[in-house]
Amino acid sequence: MNYGPLAPWYDAFTRDVPYEALADWYDALLGRRHTLLDLCCGTGTLTLLLAGRGRELIGVDAAPEMLAQAQQKAAGMELSVPPLFLCQEASELDLFGTVEGAYCSLDGMNYLPPEELPELLRRLHLFIEPGGVLSFDFHSPEHLRSLDGGVFVDEEEDALCLWRGEFDEEEQALFYGMDVFTRAGELWRREQEEHVEYAHAPETLTALLREAGFTDVELLENGPMHEQGRLYIKAVNLGH
Repeated sequence: MNYGPLAPWYDAFTRDVPYEALADWYDALLGRRHTLLDLCCGTGTLTLLLAGRGRELIGVDAAPEMLAQAQQKAAGMELSVPPLFLCQEASELDLFGTVEGAYCSLDGMNYLPPEELPELLRRLHLFIEPGGVLSFDFHSPEHLRSLDGGVFVDEEEDALCLWRGEFDEEEQALFYGMDVFTRAGELWRREQEEHVEYAHAPETLTALLREAGFTDVELLENGPMHEQGRLYIKAVNLGH
């Protein structure tokens, strides 16, 4: 995954995302747990919303360009405990200590190839305290397949993003190329990115969570954006 040219425009192109509803949802799932990990935090919008509700956040993302946007937004806010942002690959997660809960939102888990999931979940089990909760959302395989052949446009006054989806049945993944056009004086600059999202079956994720040591694994289908094929999972770490 490469969030380069898109990073400065990501927030403008995702104004339709119901971040407040997502914050309410994860707030409820994570209960009173205070120290939280936001895995694949992107530009930190959800991180900062939960930090503003009095929680202590660590945001982890592999894209320095996205984290730069998160840091810039955090600097303009008055928070009792500003989030700590770390640039790490999810499958190489390495925290300084443990957290009471963790979540991963908006396709973060879909960006991870199947072979990286066992190690990521093992690390999450290691860094989440006993009694802690892990929750994440992901696109159903059916929804990713439905985007095959789709062409979509996001447009702002000084930027335009055109993306095209192609689902590969052999790889069980959605490949989409993105052309980002930004205004440069009287001209337009064109830059490109390619993203890949993997189709993870709910039963596979559930089995991998249990193998990693999580219990009480629940599949939830009534969360924000569920009408767009978004599913949620909640699991508990009862200890080592």
